[in-house]
Amino acid sequence: MINIIAKVKIDSIAEEVGIECGDKLLSINGNEIKDIIDYRFLIADDYLEIEVEKENGEIWEIDIEKDYEEKLGLEFEEGILDIARSCKNKCLFCFIDQLPKGMRETLYFKDDDSRLSFLQGNFITLTNMNDEEIDRIIKYKISPINISVHTTNPELRVKMLNNKNAGKLYERMERMAEAGIIMGCQIVLCPGINDGKELERTVNDLYKLYPMVQDVAVVPIGITKHRENLPDIEIYNKETALKQIKDLNKLQDKFYKEVGSPFVRLADEFYVMANEEIPESEFYTEFAQLEDGIGMLRMFRNNIENNLKELSKEKRGVFTFVTGASAYKEIKRASELMMSKNRALDIRVEMITNEFFGETITVTGLLTGQDIVRQLKEKELGEFIILPDNVIKRGYELGEGVDKLLLDDYTVERIEEELGRKVLVVDYTGEDLIHQMNKVMKER
Repeated sequence: MINIIAKVKIDSIAEEVGIECGDKLLSINGNEIKDIIDYRFLIADDYLEIEVEKENGEIWEIDIEKDYEEKLGLEFEEGILDIARSCKNKCLFCFIDQLPKGMRETLYFKDDDSRLSFLQGNFITLTNMNDEEIDRIIKYKISPINISVHTTNPELRVKMLNNKNAGKLYERMERMAEAGIIMGCQIVLCPGINDGKELERTVNDLYKLYPMVQDVAVVPIGITKHRENLPDIEIYNKETALKQIKDLNKLQDKFYKEVGSPFVRLADEFYVMANEEIPESEFYTEFAQLEDGIGMLRMFRNNIENNLKELSKEKRGVFTFVTGASAYKEIKRASELMMSKNRALDIRVEMITNEFFGETITVTGLLTGQDIVRQLKEKELGEFIILPDNVIKRGYELGEGVDKLLLDDYTVERIEEELGRKVLVVDYTGEDLIHQMNKVMKER
């Protein structure tokens, strides 16, 4: 339920004044609490008058004096204190529209909520918002936020998002930039639609808003085999991916000279498809776009090389690394490097074909439990199976306490049961891979 308190932190201000789990937060300083943004903004003051409804219906009025921006120690049943706002677009590239029937209901929900962008880094289109909501972002300094841009050409954006309001994007971004709102941007690139000259225009438009637009992530469209009644769209191949890399290099060189950053970066998939070497670490600055699949392979390589000295030479173990097609060569390279360090180590790398969504989906994060089990069932697996944690779905949509669940509702425990092997879930960047392997390996 909205505004119901789910947790009161021990030794917090809230506990001290008698607020309890199950209480309902009604207002702060006379202001109704509509959502988490109201709450975050209003509790910053050093003096608060809080109105709380107890479970027995009593209304408590509580005066609190505290340090400015000191937190109360409350957590709520609904993370945003409201129902997440759904997307009203009908984007021609929408991945959710390409899901098969029969998956859990929450996976079909399309969020387009600025509050989730602020809290969890979700991308929003700004299309399903009115001017008053933009004013609210500015008033409350909801920053940073992530924006799904795709194109700054108003007519093309209306067409791509199938929403008559989609063309207002750039003027809204200009307003937010002037107000000091920091924005991260994403472009889903569709061959022959928003690439080429259109992409160049979009990137240059966004660059005009630098540094409030901090960076731009360009990812290739993902096409599943479940596109019934959806438009036909081409996907990238080796030739077109290589052309895209070369075309963007010209802009990146220009931006490097002017601001010391490439500003716009392509997802790792482009380099894999083009069979090109991934850029060096400096290109990715602080790796801020990992969630977009940008720099994941470089960070993984760095983490393996930096931690290789920690790999035990005195122990033995047999492991199977599970990966999608995009990361296969990088995972294989890492396994060979580790085995050269410890000759008693046996690592098999198994590339899982995505039969659930279709073979054109090659990223590891979209693998399902049933594909993993089916394709490993007859393989020699050794003692342990290693899964990267980006195949595990967490977050507000799964609810409290749900963990280790793959897209198709397979649990890690079910994979262990069906394959008869212990599964280790490791950081997808490889940061804790060697550490976890050391813990389970045996003395020679």
